[in-house]
Amino acid sequence: MARWLASFSDLVGMIVLRETPQRIWRRIRREVKRSGLLRFADVLAFRAYYSLFFSGQDRNWETRELDRLCRTYPPLPQVPILYSHSPNTPEAEQFIRKHSPDIMVARCKTLLKENIFSIPARGTFVLHPGICPEYRNAHGCFWALANRDLDKVGMTLLRINSGVDTGPIYGYFSYAFDEVRESHFIIQNRIVFDNLERLRNKFLEINEGKANPLDTSDRPSATWGQPWFTSYLKWKHQARKRRAAG
Repeated sequence: MARWLASFSDLVGMIVLRETPQRIWRRIRREVKRSGLLRFADVLAFRAYYSLFFSGQDRNWETRELDRLCRTYPPLPQVPILYSHSPNTPEAEQFIRKHSPDIMVARCKTLLKENIFSIPARGTFVLHPGICPEYRNAHGCFWALANRDLDKVGMTLLRINSGVDTGPIYGYFSYAFDEVRESHFIIQNRIVFDNLERLRNKFLEINEGKANPLDTSDRPSATWGQPWFTSYLKWKHQARKRRAAG
């Protein structure tokens, strides 16, 4: 992603996050509070199943995709890098203010504080794996697939505000996914990587002040958590049934 950004913009800096065990435990506690213990067991069952049967082949796909992208986009020039456990530290704020970006892209699971996301002149953006406002929060692609809402399997280019994936929306992106053969991991990554040129054009429009946010005021809004094993089984069953029906 950094090579891609540097191919059409002046990449002035990167913050690389290294999560601590404490932050991982906080996410676990939030998921238990949101889903309850029974559903959290459903989440753990899906994680175990995925790790046993799909994570290896998905990582192989990821390696091949990374190799393809590295051949497509040239190596990075010298770029200042800050390593941090959180994007909201005083050091991160100082780093961003020092380099004064016009646009910032957040590729992390941590909600940014306003004193961080408000620094860039044109805004801070996320490539959200889900169509907002219907599929806010984590794993929107998975839940659209599980809900058989196939027209909303996609990614949202969204400018961060103080809510959770509630900011202005500047575009939707998808591709001709194969829900039978591809995992949710591959689908939500390909939705980004297969649309890099379209995203490039949209970011240039935003920077030039030519892009207007979409009106989503009349659409329902919902938040979603981690994938459930029971929902995964129903999704794949329905996907194979749909494929068999032609």
